[in-house]
Amino acid sequence: MRIANLEGRLVILTDAGAVDVERASEGKFGPDPQAIYDCWPEFAGWAASAERGAAEPYEAASLGAPAPAPRQSFGIGLNYSAHAQEAGFDVPDQPSVFTKFPSCITGPYGDVKLPAGGHTDWEVELVAVIGTKAWQVAESDGWNHVAGLCVGQDISERITQFATNPPQFSMGKSFPGFGPIGPWLVTPDEFADPDDLELGCSINGEEMQKGRTSSMIISVPLLVAKLSAILPLLPGDVIFTGTPSGVGVGRKPQRFLSPGDELVSYVEGIGELRQHLVG
Repeated sequence: MRIANLEGRLVILTDAGAVDVERASEGKFGPDPQAIYDCWPEFAGWAASAERGAAEPYEAASLGAPAPAPRQSFGIGLNYSAHAQEAGFDVPDQPSVFTKFPSCITGPYGDVKLPAGGHTDWEVELVAVIGTKAWQVAESDGWNHVAGLCVGQDISERITQFATNPPQFSMGKSFPGFGPIGPWLVTPDEFADPDDLELGCSINGEEMQKGRTSSMIISVPLLVAKLSAILPLLPGDVIFTGTPSGVGVGRKPQRFLSPGDELVSYVEGIGELRQHLVG
């Protein structure tokens, strides 16, 4: 199943178009894309068996974030060995966790304003959205708490990030528009192996990053286990799971985003994001 946020309304996407959930369910489920995670098991059961009604054509530019207002939004740093090395850090044996404040989350397409005088970087990521509350769950049960997966960009302002010692990751990664996710949410059962997906990004058509999620140091189900060992993961929470190597700050010479750049990010079996950078 693929669900999306179409002009602020929850829809199921099919090959024929978009099915409005509130209308198709005759009001059993509301139109709010974020609210559906609070009743995810009931919704998923209905969507698997119900007559969904007629699908309608839609414009991709009208899609918003499939989890637009999570209560908690987690970022995982240094979750690929090659990225840890290019960033000059030791490879961690525990999740390196920061917050991307939820106000930075935006949809899959559109403009992102670059902070003046900054060094703004790219980080393509697989994003997991929680479907049912996870509290002290085992790794073997981790996927059962995930509603689905999206493409994400952990856009990062490096001057702000490294302005203090230790770095203030959350502030540098939470400017408006710095958390695009989408273009829709894909449930884990859609993948032959949800633990092994290609992901990458390009700038103006030039490949910057390419990797596989099977190279993550801490997998999605293990992240769910380790995070939920400390605090409850709530329905609709968002986890940016880390980025492979190829970011701008690790290049020689370093490279950062500029006004006019088009940043395209993808994950195999999901889709792509397109951000246009403006000054």
